[in-house]
Amino acid sequence: MMHLKDILYGVRITAVSGTTSCDIVSVCFDSREVQKGDAFVAIKGTLTDGHKYIDAVVAAGARAIICEQLPIDMKDDVTYVEVESGNQALALMASNYYGTPSKNLKLVGVTGTNGKTTVSSLLYQLFKKAGYKVGLLSTIKIMVDDTEFATKHTTPDALVINKHLKMMNDAGVEFCFMEVSSHGIHQKRTEGLVFEGAIFTNLSHDHLDYHKTFAEYRDTKKILFDQLPKTAFALTNIDDKNGLVMLQNTKATKATYALKNYADYRAQILENQFDGQLLKINDHELWTRLIGHFNAYNMLAIYATADLLGLEQLETLRLLSELENVDGRFQYYISKKKITAIVDYAHTPDALKNVLETINTLRTGNENVITVVGCGGDRDRSKRPVMGNIASEMSNKIIFTSDNPRTESPTEIIAEIEAGVEPQNVKKILSIENREQAIKTACQLANDNDIILIAGKGHETYQETNGVRIDFDDFKIVKELLTSLDK
Repeated sequence: MMHLKDILYGVRITAVSGTTSCDIVSVCFDSREVQKGDAFVAIKGTLTDGHKYIDAVVAAGARAIICEQLPIDMKDDVTYVEVESGNQALALMASNYYGTPSKNLKLVGVTGTNGKTTVSSLLYQLFKKAGYKVGLLSTIKIMVDDTEFATKHTTPDALVINKHLKMMNDAGVEFCFMEVSSHGIHQKRTEGLVFEGAIFTNLSHDHLDYHKTFAEYRDTKKILFDQLPKTAFALTNIDDKNGLVMLQNTKATKATYALKNYADYRAQILENQFDGQLLKINDHELWTRLIGHFNAYNMLAIYATADLLGLEQLETLRLLSELENVDGRFQYYISKKKITAIVDYAHTPDALKNVLETINTLRTGNENVITVVGCGGDRDRSKRPVMGNIASEMSNKIIFTSDNPRTESPTEIIAEIEAGVEPQNVKKILSIENREQAIKTACQLANDNDIILIAGKGHETYQETNGVRIDFDDFKIVKELLTSLDK
């Protein structure tokens, strides 16, 4: 239990009705979770407005209401606090309520279109191997040292973030690596967090359903770097044309990495094979099981971050060579007939192109590349024809299919993907709405030594249609199908 005035520290308040010296049991923004003595923060979300539920949460026993607009009918025994931003208030209140837990460990944020999950997850792996207690806040899961928790969003809400950071404090965690999405930054979920550093991986076409313009998407990412303290580091990929933009207004110590340009941390790809690649990082050779030039960037970002956090360079190189691929990120299975199935989370044009470029550099030329790909519903529609064009240009055969259609028609989504296919590539494509049937068809079409890429869902173990989720695991399905074909 805490005083409301202590929980509100740092929040931009415009009006107060009642006393802020009252005791608060807990903080919440979901009206269904409010209990007696709680402070309820009314958030104006994309789907609903928390202000609609103020009367209901007061009836449920809420002691304080934090909102952007005071209600007309206010109860005498309830404190009402009007704030500039409900999202910002929630983030700062969550941090204050849990005792500003980000101050008590070294928190590093990873942002960019592609690579966030791989970089944050592998940094967690590396620092664990180095003997530290480590935390992870990622798309795939939340880790409090060795204890795993499920996660629903790239950047969880502010209460979830601070709750688990407090758990990390209690567990003696020294480092935490966190995926930071543009949605999370825009919705101010990271306000009040104290970062030790931030990493920018790259920026390409994504989330324009939410941000409307690429410039807005880029500038939202940049906020993470603008808010870094002087004591932090800002690490950026300067091979990406937006890399230096991230550093323009930061107070943090600046560091760069690149494969093509001169940078503080540089790498070259010396060899690239299906079982790994040989890299040269700042004059040291490194063999890694992670393949492709996009993973060369990821490994370089991880090496640079470890160095900036004080790990010994040669020890870092040794640990990098032991790292294992993240689920759903170029995760592959080779059947007895030497058919290679690759499952990857590539759900943006740039990510799909990267994966197909990697596959095409590894093949001898005699194999067919069969790509199974779709696009999610209720998301950026403009990338659909672009992904259709890339898949059809860079594959021998393509099967367009469903990928979490959500509330949209799968048939219409597929039609929008097909619109990007050039006339000369039309004969390459099939459209099979049922994703399992699409994967099965790819396996049946594959001959010995062919390569099947199943793109878009990666680590996800569900398929979402009209609010209903069913169990669906690309890797499990393709492995079972290829195993049965071997028999």
